[in-house]
Amino acid sequence: WTPFQLNLPVTPITDLKINQGNLIAATSGRAFWILDDLSLIRQYKADSSFMVYQASSAYIANGGSELDGNDEEFDGTAKFRGVNPANGIVLYYQLPTVKDSAVVTLTIKDEQGGIVRSFSSAPDKSYKKYDGAPAADPILSKTKGLNRFVWNMLYPTMKGVENMYMEASYLSHKASPGKYSFTFTIGDKQQTTNAEILYNPLYSATASDYAIYHNTLNSMETELSAMHVLVGSLFEKKEQLESMLKSLGNEEKFKGVKTSGDALVNKMKTWDEDMVQRKSKAYDDAENFPNKFTCNYIFLINQAQNDLPFVNQPSLDRLKELNSQWAQLKARANSLLNEDIPTLNKLCWDAGIGAIWKK
Repeated sequence: WTPFQLNLPVTPITDLKINQGNLIAATSGRAFWILDDLSLIRQYKADSSFMVYQASSAYIANGGSELDGNDEEFDGTAKFRGVNPANGIVLYYQLPTVKDSAVVTLTIKDEQGGIVRSFSSAPDKSYKKYDGAPAADPILSKTKGLNRFVWNMLYPTMKGVENMYMEASYLSHKASPGKYSFTFTIGDKQQTTNAEILYNPLYSATASDYAIYHNTLNSMETELSAMHVLVGSLFEKKEQLESMLKSLGNEEKFKGVKTSGDALVNKMKTWDEDMVQRKSKAYDDAENFPNKFTCNYIFLINQAQNDLPFVNQPSLDRLKELNSQWAQLKARANSLLNEDIPTLNKLCWDAGIGAIWKK
């Protein structure tokens, strides 16, 4: 026998039971306690090699838990209530001592080999924090010994627009029930485990329902991210153009550039204002500043996202309306990028001025 107290109170244990891979301990006067997922205990090896433990399958379900995170200081308990098991695929991996410069990565793939999500121990240098920004991806631990990471079953977070507040969730939809592979990489070394997202027996959804739901939500989320990337790109070009125009003198050779440039700035500003609302700074600002196109689009996404994989007909009808509007807005953006900016660039070159560069 080996002591294994963890955070269990020192109290008489009146009964023990193993159920669905979990250990349940009934106590005298201190309620009952559950140790989730005994498979890790059964697999654990006290050595310093790089290895990934076989992950356990998990049901797709509602709810959340403090155990969904990876806070090393959290001991698994709450002061006045019980703590639910993690709602996701819980991954355990063991590391030797690694260099500070070493990067640990995790790649999640579906049964068809398509990449669902990826994570890293290195922070994303391109991520920028601002009020209302999408949350940064969680960081993988690379501490020597046993490490834990929970995949919440979600696809990649949608992109936002820098310094633009929008009362919405940027989280994407959950992956469908099925088998997934999880590959951890350090340098040239790789370790892979597999786990399954299980159908929730309380739901009546079929594989076909999940496939239709995934295709619909995935296309919407991908399109929303593309919209925001385009908004950010054109906004940068507008600022670049404004800065260039301010730097020009009053010489005759600059008059044509100034006239055409001012007109283009107004055209780009109008498109930007049709796409996003930049005046809002807090959750209640929408009462004073009406939402614009991408906010309406992500609102529909948030309403359609559900653990029950069904998109109702009114949502599909609304999506058709928004996609029609997006086609017109996208055409205007392409006209700015492929016609208006190149035309102005030619005027700039003819006047001996640098062009607006494409990013």
